[in-house]
This record gives sequence, structure tokens and C-alpha cells, in this order.
Amino acid sequence: MRIVVLTGAGISAESGIPTFRAADGLWEGHRVEAVATPDGFETDPDLVLRFYDERRRVAASVAPNAAHRALARLEGALGDGLLVVTQNVDDLHERAGSRNLVHMHGELLRALCGACGARPGWSGDLADRPACPECGERMLRPDVVWFGELPYGLDRIEQAIVACDVFVSIGTSGAVYPAAGYVALAAAFGARTVELTLVPSDAVVPFDEVRAGPATTVVPGWVDDVLAARSAEPPRP
Repeated sequence: MRIVVLTGAGISAESGIPTFRAADGLWEGHRVEAVATPDGFETDPDLVLRFYDERRRVAASVAPNAAHRALARLEGALGDGLLVVTQNVDDLHERAGSRNLVHMHGELLRALCGACGARPGWSGDLADRPACPECGERMLRPDVVWFGELPYGLDRIEQAIVACDVFVSIGTSGAVYPAAGYVALAAAFGARTVELTLVPSDAVVPFDEVRAGPATTVVPGWVDDVLAARSAEPPRP
């Protein structure tokens, strides 16, 4: 069995990480355009660097929840048969034990050098303009994909979705492309599609199955069902 799981802000919200955008269109009190676009960084780099330094501290202060741990447990059973694609920039999946993972929107624990393109691991602040460990230039920014930039790993993600048996969306609104189109891609190639979410999304292509509820409840329950069904399968000759 080959499963691709797409996770969004809803899976980390129960760990205490705020969702990307509030109902008033602000992100932690800032306009998204000011802190999550190349233009915003060019206009006020100090604001953007301080903003992501704080996001990094918040992420470090919380722990993976039952949903993250359930997906790591599923990977333990399926191995390379499971790929987690996350829109989140925190490291909660990794801390829960997931290894087959694509951060399509980048990572808080990496920096990106505007001079040489290096993507070093980074756990400290960037607001004080530290030097790039590769080239020495002081042009580091968060390695986070902003609006208008190309997500990471698109070829790997699409190849996995085309080949998967089951596609699962967890805690994402399905409003931002290219991720919003993945359910349609999976369905077009014959995969069963499942949505696990607090509030069902308005997907253009309806999911085959929707389980509504907190991620910490519905994700472990779904994983239990997958593992139970797998154990009930007759052994292959």
C-alpha cells in the first residue's frame, strides 16, 4: 500500500502553533503581505526577520501531538510506502519520528542565503544578520516559501501522488495551490481520497471519505483503522 499524506496548519494547531491566517486576515498581528512575501522582505527586512525569529521560538516551545505521533507510527509499519507532505514549516513531524517527509513550504530550522543559495540548518536568530556559514555574506533569510515563490519538492510530490493508492489531507483548507489541486490529481489516477479535518473543506473534487474532528482524535483513529485492515489482509504468496 502506498499512501501520501498532506498536512496543513490544523495538525500543528493543537500543539499550540497558531494557524497561518486569522479570520481578520492577519497573521500574528501582521498583514500576510508584510511578512510572507518577497516584497514585504524588501520593504522591511528587520520586521520579517524578527517575525520569523519569534515563530522559531514558538515552534521550539511546543511538542508533537497525537496526530504527529500517529503518522510516525504509520510510517513505522509502511516504511517507504508512506510519504508525508507538509505545508507546515515547524519540525513537529520530525520530532514525532517521521522521516519520509517533504516540507513543501520550507522550514523554520533552515536559513536561505540570498548570495550563494545555501540552505544551512539554523536554530538561532536571523535579525542580527549573522554570516552565511558557506560564503560568509550576511544575506540570510528564513528558508520559508513566501507567496509568489515556488514550493520545494514538487516533482517528488507529484510522482508520489500519481503512484499512490490512498491520498489523505489533514488539517488544510485546500485553498492554496499547488497543494489545493492534489486531491484532484490523486483521484484522477485512481487513488482513494480521505480528508481528516476539523472543518471539511470545499474541495473542487469531493473526497471519498471525510472524518471531521480534532486532528488528535481523527488521525490516530484513521491510522488504527489502516493498520487493522492491513493486518487482516491475507499474506502474499
